Amino acid sequence: MSERVITPRSRGFLFLDSHPAGCARLVEEMWQAAPAPERAPDGAPVALVVGSSAGYGLAATIAGLARAGIRGIGVCFEKAPTERRTATAGWYRTAATAELARRHGHEMVFLNGDAFSDGMKDQVAGLLRERFGRLDHLVYSVAAPRRTDPDTGAVHTSVLKPIGEAYRTKTLVFDGEGTPEVKVVETPPAEGDDIAQTVAVMGGADWERWVDHLADRGLLADGFTTAALSYIGSPLTDGIYRQGTIGAAKSHLEATARTLNERLDKLVGGRAVTSVNGAAVTQSSTAIPGIALYVGLLRGALGEGMVPPIAQLADLWDQLTGARPLEVDEDGRVRLDAWELNSAVQAAVTERWDTATTETISHLADLDWFHAEVQRLYGFAVPGIDYTAPTATQVPWPEATA
Repeated sequence: MSERVITPRSRGFLFLDSHPAGCARLVEEMWQAAPAPERAPDGAPVALVVGSSAGYGLAATIAGLARAGIRGIGVCFEKAPTERRTATAGWYRTAATAELARRHGHEMVFLNGDAFSDGMKDQVAGLLRERFGRLDHLVYSVAAPRRTDPDTGAVHTSVLKPIGEAYRTKTLVFDGEGTPEVKVVETPPAEGDDIAQTVAVMGGADWERWVDHLADRGLLADGFTTAALSYIGSPLTDGIYRQGTIGAAKSHLEATARTLNERLDKLVGGRAVTSVNGAAVTQSSTAIPGIALYVGLLRGALGEGMVPPIAQLADLWDQLTGARPLEVDEDGRVRLDAWELNSAVQAAVTERWDTATTETISHLADLDWFHAEVQRLYGFAVPGIDYTAPTATQVPWPEATA
C-alpha cells in the first residue's frame, strides 16, 4: 500500500491533492455532530442520495444514517488515486462514510459514476429491486459543470454569469502566502444560450428523470418523499447568484418540484420539495465570485451562530421522515436558511461588506475560520492529524456488501 507525506498545494481555493486521514476524521466529526434521534426510527427507511460525497449531499448522507437510520444507496462521481496523485477528497470521504455506516449497522451501498446517465439510474433501480425494496426518500444534491443529455447525447455546460449586464462585486482572494486581499472583479453577462445550458445542467431535468425512472419501474414506496437541495442567499450576492444563470436553474428546480409534487401525490401519496439551505464553505460555493467574502463576513458577524450543514440536514430528515411536520413556504420550499437571512443578520453583514477592504478585512471577517474551512474540504487543517507522517493514499472504494 502506497504511503507518503501529503502537503497542501493549491491554486486559489482548489487543492491538487487530498489527505485521506484528514477526510476520514472530518466524516467522523460530522457523524458525531449529527443530533441523535429523539426516538428510535420505525424500521430503516430506504433512501437514495444523489451527490452523496461532498457539501450538503455529504451532510444529507451522514445525517440520514446517524439521525434517521436510513439504509440504501449513495451516488457520486469521484476520481480514484493514482501513483502520482491522491484520490479526490470525496473518494476518501465516501470510504470513511461507508466504514462508519458498517460499524453502526447500516446497510449503505455507494456507487461511483455519472449520476446524469441512464446507466447509473438502471444500476440503482437494479439494486433497489434486488436488495433494498421500494424507495422511501430521495435527496438530490448535484452541482456539476456539465451534463450529457441521455436522450440526445448533447453536452450542456453550466456557467456562472449575471443576466442582462456585467456584474461587479467585491471578492476575497488569498495569495500564495495566505495573505487576504479584497478585490473588485467584473463578470460579463450571459450570452447566446448560456442560460439554457446552465438550466439544462443545474435545473430540475435530471432530478425529474430520476423520479420518473424509478416510478416507471414501480420502485417508489407509498408516501415517498424527495427533496432537491438549493440555495437563495443574500441580496449582496443576488447579481451573480439568484438573479444570474444559476438562479435561473434554481427557479427551474423549484418549478420542477411543483410538477413532481402534484404527480407524486396522485401516484403514491408522496411529496416533492426543494430544501433551501443556509450558507456554507463548499467546493462549489468557493468558485462563485463574492461568495467567499460573504461567507467570511457572515461568520464574522455570527461566529458560532452559523448553523452547520449537518444540523440543517438533520432538520430536513426529521421533516422528510415525518418525525415532525413537513413545513414549506408559499413557494413549496423547506426553509433551512432563516438563521442566515433574518433582517438583523443581513444588516450586520451588509455593514461589514460596505466597509470591507484589504486593510479592514481581518477585523470584519473570520479569516482564520474561512481559510481552515477551505483546507478542510480536502482533509487539511484537521485537528489531531499528523501531517508530517506518511499516510496511505490507495484507499479502495467501499465494497457493496451488507
